[in-house]
Amino acid sequence: MGKDRGASMSAPDAQQEARAREEVAAMNKRAFLDQYQQLARLYTSDPGNPGSYACEGCERCANCMFCRDCDSCYQCTHCTRCELCNNCSHCVECKQCHHCAYCVQSENCTSSAYVVLCRNLSDCNYCFGCVGLSKKDFHILNVPFPRTEYFKQVKRLRAEMGI
Repeated sequence: MGKDRGASMSAPDAQQEARAREEVAAMNKRAFLDQYQQLARLYTSDPGNPGSYACEGCERCANCMFCRDCDSCYQCTHCTRCELCNNCSHCVECKQCHHCAYCVQSENCTSSAYVVLCRNLSDCNYCFGCVGLSKKDFHILNVPFPRTEYFKQVKRLRAEMGI
């Protein structure tokens, strides 16, 4: 009789939780920040994808849907890697991108590929550090470059910026 059927925690779990609450309540600023940093490190090393739906091969992504092989992205949908060779890089550290591929540290981009450090692009390819462009290719800081010059400059910038 004495056991509640609706209880989801066993007695040892409840005791551990009570001890943890006591520890948190007794923490000073330094102890709190140390514990917070430890949790942050654990989260970034965990390959899980909290809040994501139907993502395959993704690691450390959150609240993404229908993505493949992305890393550390947030609220992205339908982002993937190359379907032809299935071996190219994928989206990394992107936020709120839709239907993109090979993007790095970009935000709010749609139907774009090979964009790095870009924001609010639509239907763009091979852009580096661009903002607000639509249907553009081979741009750096919203300035058009010839294809060969673009790759030369991007290689230099990536090395200099450690990307």
